[in-house]
Amino acid sequence: MRHHSDELEADLREFFQVDLLDFWRGKLSLRQIGVYIKSLLKKQGRSTLLMALDPSAEWSHEAYLGARISDGTELANFLFLKANAQDSNDLEPPRPLPRPGEPVATEAAPEHDFASGEEVTHFFAQMGGL
Repeated sequence: MRHHSDELEADLREFFQVDLLDFWRGKLSLRQIGVYIKSLLKKQGRSTLLMALDPSAEWSHEAYLGARISDGTELANFLFLKANAQDSNDLEPPRPLPRPGEPVATEAAPEHDFASGEEVTHFFAQMGGL
């Protein structure tokens, strides 16, 4: 209750029409608060308390399924075009929709082109001749 009291208070008010201050007034017991919290933890995608505890709970199960369907459809379209289009070599595979709580995929840094051993030897030979 200490770390996420604002989220708990908002959820208690929204879902159960209960004021958290009723606990201090003697109208709400710890057992009742525990029951409400257990119920809130089952409201994925709707409970601000659950979202504060687990960022991946920002989406409901249905939203995750929708994202998987979208990703699958984009991949199927990509594979169809790759197999049937003549100029499909420059097509990039689709990126999946970003999910809450997952790290954002960053572009890989380009690999550096290092000098070969012969080039390094030649460079130092030239430097020695100065």
